[in-house]
Amino acid sequence: MGDSSIFGMHAYLVGGAVRDQLLGLPVSDRDWLVTGATAEQLVAQGYRKVGQDFTVFLHPQNAEEYALPRGDTRGRNEQEQVCDDLMQRDLTINAIALAADGSYLDPLNGRQDLQARRLRHTPTFQRDPIRVLRLARFAARFADLGFRVAEETRQLVRQMVSLGELDQLVPERVWSEIVRALEGANPGIFFETLRDLGALRVILPELDRLFGIPQPERHHPEIDTGVHSMMVLHQACALSPEAETRLAALLHDIGKGTTPPAEWPSHHGHEQRGAKLVDRLCDRLRIPNRFRELCRLVAEYHTHCHRAGELKPATLLRTLQKLDALRRPERLDQFLIACEADARGRTGFEQQPYPQADYFKAAQRAAAAVDTTALAGKAADQRMIPEIIFQARSRAIASARKQWLAREN
Repeated sequence: MGDSSIFGMHAYLVGGAVRDQLLGLPVSDRDWLVTGATAEQLVAQGYRKVGQDFTVFLHPQNAEEYALPRGDTRGRNEQEQVCDDLMQRDLTINAIALAADGSYLDPLNGRQDLQARRLRHTPTFQRDPIRVLRLARFAARFADLGFRVAEETRQLVRQMVSLGELDQLVPERVWSEIVRALEGANPGIFFETLRDLGALRVILPELDRLFGIPQPERHHPEIDTGVHSMMVLHQACALSPEAETRLAALLHDIGKGTTPPAEWPSHHGHEQRGAKLVDRLCDRLRIPNRFRELCRLVAEYHTHCHRAGELKPATLLRTLQKLDALRRPERLDQFLIACEADARGRTGFEQQPYPQADYFKAAQRAAAAVDTTALAGKAADQRMIPEIIFQARSRAIASARKQWLAREN
């Protein structure tokens, strides 16, 4: 158990370590709650103080986190201090403490909720609205174990949303929860849970408004654009572990949310509209540029990729240049995975091959193989060098296109 090197100090294992241990899952990080010691005593023992909103102390040897009970501890005995602290946590399954003697302090019956596979709020859940996103993330993380959001918690969150309690969330905290969900095994459940709770329209209104918007049944048997977006995310997760690629796949069609209803089920120009919406979304949530750039490119050029065989070599080259694919082939790989996920994220097309990706890669290799230095050295007019290189690369892509079409036919 925890360090008790300070006289009178008792350390309780708390939070995710207890939860995962009870679930039989591997425990990676261990957090401790300390009674019988002061901050000054911990620092004197070599613990390093970190944090601002909630102060913790890092153990001098193993860097595990130790925290003092939150709130006023005067007149409270040890168990009361621990239970008071547990009541401040987000979910009952995270509000269990394990003592050195192997006994549990479980004031909110979190162990019962673990057995029932129930995600239930604590009495203080409502104090921090970011916990709504944490709830959705836990729903995604433990979905394979059969966990579901408790009905009373669902009703509480819907009430929080209706009262506007999520409207002032700090963008950086929202993004932190989203990216952690994207890195997990079931990010689709995260977004579906937010939608079920009524919170998606506040967190990601661009995604939420896609549900109920029709697409041509010939190309999209699932019809609903929101359903399609979730299917695309599912495919992206099977193809890549990268959060950037998964987000780009999820948001590729957000431009369809601004198509005038009179034009449904067609969505002419949704690509350019989607790229602009990506910028607004990333500005609002302060999303890093590496995510922004890929999401914008996939939104704007995914249909170019689907029509790869129809594109003129010059058009394909310009697309590769927009993707910066000649200098950053890894960016092209991310783009193509998102496009493949889009193609497969349709009812009945889940196992469909996507040869367009091979063509794009062949075109990139052909264009990159052109000896630009030699071409520049032979140019009689230096001003014509960019055009000379462009034409040479277009011819190389044309040759690659012929070989690709021959294989496909």
